[in-house]
Order: sequence, then structure tokens, then C-alpha cells
Amino acid sequence: MGLQPLEFSDCYLDSPWFRERVRAHEAELERTNKFIKELLKDGKNLIAATKNLSAAQRKFAHSLRDFKFEFIGDAETDDERYIDASLHEFSNFLKTLEEQREILALSVTETLIKPLERFRKEQLGAVKEEKKKFDKETEKNYSLLEKHLNLSAKKKELQLQEADNQVEQTRKHFYELSLEYVCKLQEIQERKKFECVEPVLSFFQGLFTFYHQGYELAKDFNHYKMALQINIQNTRNRFEGTRSEVEELMNKIRRNPQEHKRANHFTMEGYLYVQEKRPAPFGSSWVKHYCMYRKETKKFTMIPFEHRSGGKVGDEELFVLTYCTKRNTDTIDRRFCFDLEASDRPGVPVTMQAFSEEDRRLWMEALDGKEALFINSNRANAKREGSAQLDKIGFTVIKKCISAVETRGINDQGLYRVVGVSSKVQRLLSLLMDAKTCNEVDLENSVDWEVKTITSAMKQYLRSLPEPLMTYELHGEFIVPAKSGSPESRVNAVHFLVHKLPEKNKEMLEILVKHLANVSKHAKRNLMTVANLGVVFGPTLMRPQEETVAAIMDLKFQNIVVEILIENHEKIFKTLPDATFPEPISMSVSPPNAPPRQSRRQGQRIKRPLAVYNLCLELDDADSHGSPREDTPTGSMDSLSSQSPTPAFSSSPPGLLDGNHLIVDSGDLAAWTTNLPSQSRPSMVSWMNTPSANAATTTTAQSTFFFPNPTTGSDRAVESVTQRKARAVYPCEAEHSSELSFQIGAIFEDVQFSREPGWLEGTLNGKRGLIPQNYVQFL
Repeated sequence: MGLQPLEFSDCYLDSPWFRERVRAHEAELERTNKFIKELLKDGKNLIAATKNLSAAQRKFAHSLRDFKFEFIGDAETDDERYIDASLHEFSNFLKTLEEQREILALSVTETLIKPLERFRKEQLGAVKEEKKKFDKETEKNYSLLEKHLNLSAKKKELQLQEADNQVEQTRKHFYELSLEYVCKLQEIQERKKFECVEPVLSFFQGLFTFYHQGYELAKDFNHYKMALQINIQNTRNRFEGTRSEVEELMNKIRRNPQEHKRANHFTMEGYLYVQEKRPAPFGSSWVKHYCMYRKETKKFTMIPFEHRSGGKVGDEELFVLTYCTKRNTDTIDRRFCFDLEASDRPGVPVTMQAFSEEDRRLWMEALDGKEALFINSNRANAKREGSAQLDKIGFTVIKKCISAVETRGINDQGLYRVVGVSSKVQRLLSLLMDAKTCNEVDLENSVDWEVKTITSAMKQYLRSLPEPLMTYELHGEFIVPAKSGSPESRVNAVHFLVHKLPEKNKEMLEILVKHLANVSKHAKRNLMTVANLGVVFGPTLMRPQEETVAAIMDLKFQNIVVEILIENHEKIFKTLPDATFPEPISMSVSPPNAPPRQSRRQGQRIKRPLAVYNLCLELDDADSHGSPREDTPTGSMDSLSSQSPTPAFSSSPPGLLDGNHLIVDSGDLAAWTTNLPSQSRPSMVSWMNTPSANAATTTTAQSTFFFPNPTTGSDRAVESVTQRKARAVYPCEAEHSSELSFQIGAIFEDVQFSREPGWLEGTLNGKRGLIPQNYVQFL
């Protein structure tokens, strides 16, 4: 795993885990700074040490080989992998040059030394200054806050108001500085990849220019250099797009942080001061805790944490809430206080202090406290749906725009990158989306509408759809194959997923992608390569449901999916996908020994039985026509629906591991059957169970190997796995540093679902890592 994204919403919570992630980013930048300093030192030695050229080359090569760029998120693009591997390749080339032992005149100051020094001083130096300001403001904010909270409520109202205003101004300044610091940290993490590698690439170009006897080696290097230049350019383009999205998200959160809180299973979380009573005559003290509350289970969690004491996290305390009562200033000499009572400590209230009156109101509301005000959060967070639809008018709008672009502007430079005037774009859209005026608009011949206005209107229409063209439901599934696997497996996975799209979405996507393929054929004139089109249309066709930094970091993989669609549009839209489940869908027949592991790195595909595939096609066909097929293998769909499933299946979700059954990942099955009619699902699942297995065996298998679906968002499903133990039923040898190796009988602690489909996270012998889901049995 790489560095975790820093969410802007976390700046307002300022949680212990947020501080840990900030420190990880700072440590990585310090490591980069040390690397650049070492690289600069070695480069200068290489220029000066003409008599000891071989030794200097060896040291420089070692510095390049030993460094590896960290990345934000959980995967890299191919371009980033090649950029990352380029340092190692550069090292290999340098070793080859060392064998020649030629004394060459080097002139690399302008191409290597100055750019790296400039990057280190201007970029990394700026981050250090921001860090000093951030640390100073943290100390100032929490010191002032603590002093403010100690202020007696009996002081004059004017003094209290002035103190409140001062604290609020300091807090706002702290949040502003925190947002900017987080943005700067992530920008440098992304920028360093090309800012550091590009000077090194220029350095090698200079080397080959001056090498009289390096001509042949330069020819060998040329193809790699050209490919790397493309990789760097692609990464730079994606960086620019990502940076603008991150800045836009930061500004949204800055304007209204409450509306952009990330969705999680906690009803409320944040810092509170907890009164800890001491034996007489010492009175009591107030200790800052990070508190989390789940309304469904009434579980309240407190973790002691002090920012100024090195950020050490204390022991977690968990209790079940009984009631919450507001405290007035006539009963306590502090403001913003309320009492909680735990079920295991009846009659012993815990007094807590919020940061402000508004903060207390939010806590009281979440805790169902007395005098709490309730707000319809669904109404507050409701998002306006766009007026654009995939209806007859929608298809007419897109077809008219495409026809006009291909007729008038297919060779225009920067097509789809050059943006039209906003007012003109809105006026054109309003005309096109009106059934009365749509047919009257002549885009192919009218000089009133520029090509850039038409292309902008087309993109705006697609962005205005209530749901992106490639749907929220399949968003994650499209992203997974773009992160790993061979080129062939990626194409097959995207091919399969495209045919899972709703029919209108697939039809519109085919029209658009066919047009984009035509645009890319004229790239010599319009400069719009497949990669450039991916940058433009990735966010348009695959926008995420929730705006977070993590989602923005996946933009580069959205671009890759669009590139795959354009490059393989004939195969994807004109042919049916193979009768196999592409990665990451995990379904296979259980072998006598260890079950197949779902590959995370090598793009393996796991075949599903032909009978299951045929059933899938028949159910899909029945669903798409609105009526069941009569030629199903076991009779009509109505007869299948009327069959009584086994008692075990009626009481448990599908999830079996038995010699006579299929291994079914409940999460993937849920995604696979999303479009099926509800009455046909029990029949489909019961038909997949072999008739030879009795009900008792089925019940045992289900109760032993049922894995809840991590993608449903069900608190009950999450609770059933969190903090559970599991035992290995098969041995496993790790294929990656993030995985665990284990033998049969190994006991895993704190087992939870992973973001990797088909994998769990657990702890074994003090080490935490990934575990194949179908290799373990829950205890």
C-alpha cells in the first residue's frame, strides 16, 4: 500500500489518524529531499571526478537504483510504474557505460543540477516552511482553546463574547492553514515523480550526446527514452487534471465543511474534553479525547489524544450509552458541557465539554440528548439531479454534436480540450434540450456555434446526467482491472463490464467511443491522442459518487479505462464477452485441496462453470425482456421461482465452501445479480447447489463460511466480521509484501474486509496483511 490520501474534511476533525497520515507524508518528503541531496552530490562528483569516473558512476548508479517513489492510493498506473522503474533502468545503463571507462566531457549542470536544486529549494523548502507554520498554528490553536475552555462562565458577557470571537478567528485560521498544508503535501507527492525523473532523463540525453563511443548504446536507449517521455507526459497531464480537481474539492470543503463530511459508520465523531475526577483535595482535570458514537448500537468510544505531547494515542474506552443530558452553567463552572451515562456504570455520569455551543448542539442531536434539535440530514445533503436524461432527446443531442464535430472540426487542434464560452454553452444546451427547438438548431452549417462551444456542450450534457454513463454501481469494478493485470486481462474485464451496463447506457457509450476513436485517428492534426482523450473523458464518463481525495486519485485509472474503450471499441461493442469471469469477480468450482486464489497482481482470470454462465445469460435475457425464458435447463423461470429453496438458503445469504458446492463470494454474487428480478434470485442460487448435498450439509457450510458483503454498507454485516478471529484451512505462500504466509491451523486476529475484492485483512504473529478470503474459516 502506498501513502493514504489526506482528505480535506479530516482537517476539520484533526483526528489522530489524520495526524499519522500527515506525518507519513512528511517523512516521505524528507526521504525525497535526502535522495535529491544525495543525487545532486553524486552528480557534481561525476562532473568533477574525471580521473575517477568509474567510481563516481557506480555510486550514482546505486543512488538511482535504491530509491523508489511512493504513491498515493492503493495502486499505480502503468505510466507511473514505468517512471518508478526508470531509475533502476537508468542505473543499468550507467553500469554499461562504466565498463567503457572513457573519460568524457560532461556538461550536465543546466540539465540536472539546477532543476533538482530548484525543486528541492522551491518546492520541498516551501513544504518545510508550511510545516513550521502548521505546527506553530496547531500549538497556538489548542493552547488558546484550552485556556478559553478554562474561562469561568461567571465573567461578564462582553468578555465571554470577545473570548469566543478570538477563539473562532484562531480556529478558522488554523483550519485554513491546515487545508493549504494538506493540499501542498499531496501536490508535492505527485509533482516529484516527474520533477525528479525529468532532469535525470535530460542528464542521460546529455551523456549520449558527448559519448563518442556510446553511439550504439544511445540507439538501444532511444526506444526506452521515447516511451518514458510519453509516460512522463501522460503522468504530467493526469497530474494537472488531478490538481485542479483537488483544489476544487478543497474550495468546496472550505466553503461548507459540514456538507462534505465523508460517509462512515459513525453518527458523530470529534474531540471532547472529559472530566476526570481525582481524590480529594485534588479536584478534577479535563483530558482531551477523540470520541466516536454509533447511533444504531449506542456504542460510544473514547481515545485519549493530546496533539502537543508527541501525538501518542491512549487506550480506547468503549461503553453503551444510556442517556445524555445538557449541563447549564449554573451547575458547572464551564460552558458547552453535557453528561453521559454508561449502561455498565448506572448513576455515575461522565461530564464532557464540547469546543463550542454549535459543537455541543451537534453532539446532543446525535446522542438523542435532552434539548437536542433535529435536522433532516437527508434533505440537507440531497443533491440536485441534472436535467439531462438518456432519452430520445439525449441521444439526439449527442448525435447532433458528434455529427457537427466530425463534419466541421475533426482536425481542430486541442479538440475537446479547448473550452467554449460558458454563456454560449449554456444557451446551446438549453436549445438542444428543448424538444421544440432541438431540431431547428443547425450545428453543421451554422457559424453561430463554434466547434469548441459544441464540444463543451456535449461534455456538459454528459456531466449533467443524474448518473454517469458508466454508472455508480459498476464504478469500482471498472477501476479494479485498470490497476493491475496484463493488457489482455484488462481488455477482457472492461469488455465483460460494458455488457453489464444498462442497455441505454451501453448504446450511448458505443456512439461516443466510436466517435472518440475517429478523433484519435486524426491525432497528427488535432493532437488528441487516445491518452489525451482519456484525460478529458475519464472524469466525465466515470465520475465517483462521493467527492474525496481518494476518489480524485483514481482519476488516472478512469482515464485508463476510457483508453481501453477507445483502443478496443470494435471488440468491446461488436462482440460478446468470453464465458469467463474477468478479475475481480471470484467464482469457481472448489478443488479437492486449496481453492484458487484471486490474483491481485498478475491479472489472472478465474473461469466459472459453463452451466452457471449459461444460467447467467438466460437470467439476464429474461430480465432485459421483462419476461422469463421458457428454455431454461430446469424448466420455465416461473417454475424455478415457485420451487421452495432449502431451509438453509432461505435463512442465510449465499456463501458456500464445500466439496459439492460452488465457492460463491457473496459480494461478487450480489453485484452479479443486481439487474436480476428479485423473484428469480433464490431460484438461481438454489439451482447452483448440487442436489446431492443435503440440507444439514448446506446449513453447516453456510454457517461456517458465510462472508457478509462488504459493499452493501450494512452495519450488521460489518459488525459480524470486525474484530473476529479466523483459522486457516489451507496453507498459503505470500506472493507480495502486503500478503501473509501461513500454514493450516494458523489463527488470525482482528479479521476485517479489505478493499481488495476476494481478500481479508488480519493479524498473524503481530504482522498485519492480506489473506485470501476462501482460505480461512471464521471462528
